[in-house]
Amino acid sequence: MTEAYRQTIDYLYRFAPMFQQVGTSAYKEGMENSFAIDAHLGHPHTKYRTIHVAGTNGKGSVAHLLASVLQEAGYKVGLYTSPHLLDFRERIRVDGQPVNEAFVVDFVARHKTFFESIQPSFFELTTGMAFACFADRQVDVAVIEVGLGGRLDCTNVITPALSIITNISLDHTNLLGNTEEAIAREKAGIIKPNVPVVIGEVGNPAVKQVFENERWKVEGERGGLLFADKCDAPPYPTLTNELKGYAQEKNTATVLCAINRLKKLDFNIPDKAVYDGFSRVIENTGLMGRWQIVGTQPKIILDTGHNVGGMTYNVRQLAAEKADKLHFVFGMVNDKDISAVLALLPKDAIYYFTQASIPRALPANELAEQALEYALTGKSYLAVKEALVAAKEAASERDVIFVGGSTFVVADALEINRKLRDCCHSKNIV
Repeated sequence: MTEAYRQTIDYLYRFAPMFQQVGTSAYKEGMENSFAIDAHLGHPHTKYRTIHVAGTNGKGSVAHLLASVLQEAGYKVGLYTSPHLLDFRERIRVDGQPVNEAFVVDFVARHKTFFESIQPSFFELTTGMAFACFADRQVDVAVIEVGLGGRLDCTNVITPALSIITNISLDHTNLLGNTEEAIAREKAGIIKPNVPVVIGEVGNPAVKQVFENERWKVEGERGGLLFADKCDAPPYPTLTNELKGYAQEKNTATVLCAINRLKKLDFNIPDKAVYDGFSRVIENTGLMGRWQIVGTQPKIILDTGHNVGGMTYNVRQLAAEKADKLHFVFGMVNDKDISAVLALLPKDAIYYFTQASIPRALPANELAEQALEYALTGKSYLAVKEALVAAKEAASERDVIFVGGSTFVVADALEINRKLRDCCHSKNIV
């Protein structure tokens, strides 16, 4: 990391605090800044094709899988996702490589005066940076992940070739609404006239109706609304997804439906690109934190699923693990539906309640107190590293240690793993 880059990132964090750090105080409702930044930069997103990905869970995996497949098909691919786990540059990638430090430094220096005049949010600023980077690098197509919601998300300045909504679950209810239908209306805000839409997973009939109504509203007909479970995508026998976990079953169906539609939009995607894109997604895009195994004997699993939808998949997957005992290194942020998540967790696990190194983290002792109401017991630890060390000391070689509950608990664990690997050439975390 160069000193200029470090100073630039420090400036960004001070000037426009991240939602992932401080929560709703970083959220700015409305699109005025987004359109102003887009105009100031010369509408860079119009210089390449885009694919827009929204949803409560799975949108990161779907975005990375699509980017990987398109890379294997020979396209130069931009990928914009959030949050980052270890380095800001993870958010903006071209053909899997993080944005160059020099680009970040130069972009901020050139546009600093303008940004300070309108006071954008961190996400508004970095979205503009991503779109400008992709134009500068002359990508063929960019896969753009929605940050929050959809209707008022600053990525919604684009008119994509294809829109994707992965699923709907209760999350960010203080900003998006406290019912699945209300959240679906916000996500459906990315639906635009003459742009086909793939809907990945709909369990609630009322949610399905929201999407159909929105399509009708913007276009006067329901054509171009594709539900993945009804998609006529061809099968891909022996397809292997490098991303593991039960959640990837739905994500795979969503991506294959999207690929089928992209082919009809004149994207050239050979079958080999699909197979290779799925089997090399981590290598191609650098994705981390999705049922990621970072240790053996005991097996240590990291997963960023942090709401009811994501944790439901995690608990189901953990039940299938062959382990003598399950150790749960667990932390949450203070603006999630904590009770609903705690109600899902296995009561026979050993818990190590902890807190990520961000202001939004729920104090470990408060989490432990709430967990007692659901018969979940364990000790509290002020840092993820302390909890991991305790779990590993207590676990036998035949046990499983799961680390999750918050994206930022996983981020802290990955940072510990990286430092250990860099200094000690170890394969196992802590």
